Amino acid sequence: MIHLIVELSRYALIILFAVYTYQCFAVLQSKDAERAQRMFRRQSRMMYLIHFTAFLVICFVTENANYLIFYMLQLLLLIMVQNCYRIIYPKASRLLVNNMCMLLTIGFIILTRLNGERAFRQFLIAAVSCAGSLLIPYLIQRMGFFRRLTWIYAAVGIILLAIVCIAGPTSYGAKISLSVFGFAIQPSEFVKIIFVFFVAAMYYRSTDLKQVIITTAVAAVHVLILVASRDLGGALIFFVAYMAMVYVATKKLLYFVGGIAAGSVAAVVAYKLFSHVRTRVVAWQKPLAVIDDEGYQICQSLFAIGTGGFFGMGLYQGMPERIPKVEEDFIISAIAEELGGLFAICVVLVCVSCFLMFLNIAMQLKDGFYKLVALGLGTVYGIQVFLTLGGAVKFIPSTGVTLPLISYGGSSMLSSLVIFAIIQGLYILREDEGAINHERNRKTENKKTDGAKVKVQDLN
Repeated sequence: MIHLIVELSRYALIILFAVYTYQCFAVLQSKDAERAQRMFRRQSRMMYLIHFTAFLVICFVTENANYLIFYMLQLLLLIMVQNCYRIIYPKASRLLVNNMCMLLTIGFIILTRLNGERAFRQFLIAAVSCAGSLLIPYLIQRMGFFRRLTWIYAAVGIILLAIVCIAGPTSYGAKISLSVFGFAIQPSEFVKIIFVFFVAAMYYRSTDLKQVIITTAVAAVHVLILVASRDLGGALIFFVAYMAMVYVATKKLLYFVGGIAAGSVAAVVAYKLFSHVRTRVVAWQKPLAVIDDEGYQICQSLFAIGTGGFFGMGLYQGMPERIPKVEEDFIISAIAEELGGLFAICVVLVCVSCFLMFLNIAMQLKDGFYKLVALGLGTVYGIQVFLTLGGAVKFIPSTGVTLPLISYGGSSMLSSLVIFAIIQGLYILREDEGAINHERNRKTENKKTDGAKVKVQDLN
């Protein structure tokens, strides 16, 4: 009986998620507001069915009634998040809310399968983070002083990164976290957000050469501290986000090309200086040749993906626990092995949907500061997803970056939810800008109509 349930669930989960993913892109082409709302409601139903089906399998396989209680707590959280956004922020993007909840759901499912204790901790962090982040869209709309805190952003970011570089413990060759009251905190996850605000504030003021030099120098300090901490994945995220923002702000290709050239030289220097970078490159180039040492992690990741095929082995039917750090760095491999390659592709497409929404919001915002903020946060999100997925499939060397909202990690979870909340605030600002412009155009048209009527009367 259990085997039958697992087998049927493999296909049910893929079909439900495929329908959900299709709606992500179909709704972008819909001009009918009512039809879009129906799609959003359909997405919610698909998400709840995926959640229920997966935990039904988990409860049957483990025969642990505690997972039923855990499922109910998660369900309550998801319902509350969706309804809070719908009631408090009626102009918020339903697509982003649905995608955020969908990614959280997938994370809860796969983490429960891998490590129930860690899954519960992740759930508690997510619950607190969701509650706290609900205030952020309100702050974005009401507080215009964010653009005036330029050097405060820079000072806080540099100080936090420097503390980690000096006092942080070394883990897997890098210093990325601090222990505060027994909790491991990764400051770079939050610094990347205020770093985006710093760059946006600088280029909102001016984009002349002097401003570019000053901003680049401060950005370089951030990156160099991360390099000194050997957090090269974090350094790459900061670098790519800055390059995207400087190009869009200045519209000068020379700055972008020069930055890429400097980054390429820096990558070669890092390869020469740091042994753990060379280790990861060797593991990327020839993992099977060093499978007993450096290449073990990436080989197990590739084995898991290959074993799962398109339809997966089914929950608890694979061996994803063989992958070191699977809950953090290689969670997409566990998803591919047990839920299927098609399911994993849908995860990627949902992340792409979020990224496109971020960029769409950035392009339509009129305010230059918030336009750059949306672009920067979108780039941060996009490059983080790319680094995680690229490392798992051996497209690029592994960087140790987590998959937002899915991988285990409190700092990553909180920072990702903050990013989504900021984007929601910017989306609401965009909607308000659109309403103001529409009202202004309506008044202009009315004035023209009234003027035409007056002329007609004069002629008569």
